[in-house]
Amino acid sequence: MDDPDDPAETRVRVVIVDDHSIFRSGLKADLDPAILVVGEAHDVESAVLAVTDAAPDVVLLDVHLPGVGLLAGASGGSEVIRRAAPAVPGTRFLALSVSDKAEDVVGVIRAGARGYITKGSSGGDVSRAVHAVAGGDAVFSPKLAGFVLDAFGAAVGETASASDELDRLSAREQEVMRLIARGYSYKEVAAELFISTKTVESHVSAVLRKLQLSSRHELTAWASARRLL
Repeated sequence: MDDPDDPAETRVRVVIVDDHSIFRSGLKADLDPAILVVGEAHDVESAVLAVTDAAPDVVLLDVHLPGVGLLAGASGGSEVIRRAAPAVPGTRFLALSVSDKAEDVVGVIRAGARGYITKGSSGGDVSRAVHAVAGGDAVFSPKLAGFVLDAFGAAVGETASASDELDRLSAREQEVMRLIARGYSYKEVAAELFISTKTVESHVSAVLRKLQLSSRHELTAWASARRLL
């Protein structure tokens, strides 16, 4: 049984994901004593394993990570969240990157990250961000927060329309739609959802019919315009 008086039990448990071992070591040394690093990873695959195994409070996650089978333009950090988050619902993801580009910030936040800070942050800044995210807050620098507000503010008017259109699709059809729109092949969708390729084909046909689209290329454009990817 956990001992609430044990200092280790009151610390924020963190997994650090970054493809540079020197950076991971330096960050680990700079975090305050109230943060306990319970795992490290260097790419998408090792990150998913580390996060699902440790079920930490917070994942400090680099945005750009190497990984097998990443789609063109896909962020390794976003892929980690997509694959690991369903298995660890209590875990929060905090992006940590050298990039302050709007597309990187917005992309990983759409995937489910609770905050985004740059690698120019001090150890104290990172520690405070970890504690804030662990407590349920969202953390951004003023500049990065502006990107998020701009992106999600612009999407408000489109959300209702997209929601109405999505209501035409069953839950399974929505899953298939998102994967196909991201560029997955029928075979890859079948493997991802543990269904047959024939079933995927049937779902895609239904999706195209219900959304009045004629091809998967039109489907990708439709989903992208509504920020559903």
